[in-house]
Amino acid sequence: MEGTSIQKLIDDFVFYLQVEKNCSKYTIDNYLLDIEGFVTFMKKNNVTVLSSVTYHLVRSYLTVLHEQKYARSSIARKISALRSFFRFLLREKRVDENPFSVTHSPKMGKRLPTFMYEKEIDQLFSSFDANKVLDQRDKAILELLYSSGLRVSECCQLKIEDIDFSIGTVFVIGKGRKERYVPVGSYALDALQQYIEDGRTKLLSKSKLGRHEALFLNFRGGPLTDRSVRDILKKRIEKASLSMHMSPHMLRHTFATHLLNNGADLRVVQELLGHTHLSSTQIYTHVTKDRLKDVYMKHHPRA
Repeated sequence: MEGTSIQKLIDDFVFYLQVEKNCSKYTIDNYLLDIEGFVTFMKKNNVTVLSSVTYHLVRSYLTVLHEQKYARSSIARKISALRSFFRFLLREKRVDENPFSVTHSPKMGKRLPTFMYEKEIDQLFSSFDANKVLDQRDKAILELLYSSGLRVSECCQLKIEDIDFSIGTVFVIGKGRKERYVPVGSYALDALQQYIEDGRTKLLSKSKLGRHEALFLNFRGGPLTDRSVRDILKKRIEKASLSMHMSPHMLRHTFATHLLNNGADLRVVQELLGHTHLSSTQIYTHVTKDRLKDVYMKHHPRA
């Protein structure tokens, strides 16, 4: 162990995540951030090899994270990443024990996902100018996210060939490289068709990469990134005069909530979202106050 550098062991772990676990680049980048943060803490405490990490050092690290006001969800993610890293090292016989195996993640509060009401969705989509190239692109992105429930990373990876206009589906490669076909509604298909035929063609003409098949392009004609989509949504919320903080994932929440509120089967929604476990989908079974009141008024004999 002492003869192998920490960086070499991290590189081996990344290779394991890529080849054996089929993790996405986004997941691997987060693992690296969490591991590198702990390695920095190790060095500050004069611990230079991973085999010397003890449970007491781990407890000290968690204390520092709490003092720095990290959210419980962030601490839980860091613990999970480091536990996986040391589990890999233990498997490879690079350490004798996993000091994170007995470290408990902080209890998570049951926070319901936030979502938009249908009136807010209508207000958002009415703020686009169909004659502007970037408006065509932005509307196509948001219509697709709301229509299909895609993760923003899945959206950014799409190619033109992944959209099947004849049957109204999109081919998606999700977490763990799992493939699925997701239906796309008529509003999203119309927005996509206009963007591909007009806006995308004009954006592609600015590309220094030449012709390529990425569906969503930035103003220079290159592939759009996750961060760019988040910036786009922020600007669109402001332009639509909606007083809310919103992320692309909130459109995914809205997609699932609206389906369930209108009677969709939970397992169908699970399949559409690409969730491995039904428990991940069950959090969306909450209903809005308006929906509760509507059901009550229709069905209670003395409403």
